[in-house]
Amino acid sequence: MTISMRGPLLLLCGAVCLVAQPVSLAAQRQRASELFAQNKRLDALPLLEELVSADSNDAPMLVALAASLVEHAATLPDQESAGKERLRARGLLDRAWKLGDTSGLAMNLSQLLKQLPETGTIKYADDPQADEAMRQGEAAFSRRQYDEARRDYARALDLEPTNYSAALFIGNTYDREDAFSKSAEWYDRAIQLAPNVETAYRYYGDILARRGDMAGARTMLIHAAVAEPYNRMVWRELHAWAALNRTRITQVFISVPVEREGESSVVWQPYRDVKARWQTGSEFQEHFPEESRYRTSLPEEVEALTAVADAFLNSDRAQAVRSDPSLTLLLRLRQAGLVPPYVLFSLGGPDIARDYDAFRAQNREKLQEYLDKFVVPPLNGGGLR
Repeated sequence: MTISMRGPLLLLCGAVCLVAQPVSLAAQRQRASELFAQNKRLDALPLLEELVSADSNDAPMLVALAASLVEHAATLPDQESAGKERLRARGLLDRAWKLGDTSGLAMNLSQLLKQLPETGTIKYADDPQADEAMRQGEAAFSRRQYDEARRDYARALDLEPTNYSAALFIGNTYDREDAFSKSAEWYDRAIQLAPNVETAYRYYGDILARRGDMAGARTMLIHAAVAEPYNRMVWRELHAWAALNRTRITQVFISVPVEREGESSVVWQPYRDVKARWQTGSEFQEHFPEESRYRTSLPEEVEALTAVADAFLNSDRAQAVRSDPSLTLLLRLRQAGLVPPYVLFSLGGPDIARDYDAFRAQNREKLQEYLDKFVVPPLNGGGLR
């Protein structure tokens, strides 16, 4: 598990804001905010503790304290104490959420901490020696001793050559030192180790954005979304990228009309016919013989939507349903051969999501193409590169 709020990330900018306070408290808050923004979270920690003690309803300070506690936990040699510190951070984030803090930092860190076991401990490697090396690296990283952290992470990688976090964290040490080529090299190495984990793509996208390469950042974030399409952190980052570039991520959705009289309803009848056949016939068992219970699936939705598109393309109803934007979108997807990615991204509930990994294994480029052409707006007319 990777519990780490590293790098400012696009959506974390401005996570800690200032409001009117008494003079002395305002000055303390200003100093804490400056230290936090400089990634000096251990230095900010005592100030944040005092601020939260003085005002337990200060949501941005609660979030900053939680993030600083996570960093401090990495420096504690006793894992029970470290676990308790992370669990305390989780509680602070829950309070901040109830107070209305929906910042990217709060949501991302809360999402990560909710994955913790009951003890709050983190396991970095299967090999005990590699795990200990990773812990030492994390402690050095939190103290901003990046050369030492790299040595520890490298030792973990020697002991466990497939350790994704070790490669990722080495890249992040160079990232903190603004060593672009080195951080990019190690993020690439992490991607090669685990191409279906989103973090390295997202971190790589962040350093590209900070260098002004928004097109390159866009490409990396698309790769991140293909790696983990149902991870909310990826989409928060994509929305942040869009906001920085004064555009918006496109919400792609086909609205199937309810059954009623009218030309548009007739056009969509093949969809209802296919769905009824899958739900009452043997199609599901034929496609998924290892599953005992019916569920909505990727092949069912693709067949149903494709049946509508093909029936329409072979008919003379174009004038009658020209005003149906969902049909227009479906026809574009069908002609581009991108109905399956649409289903997986826009209709990917728990049932359909079960079909994602198998599809991605054979169709990664199709998934990227869908995001490129239909979801993430291009910059200056350019797409994936």
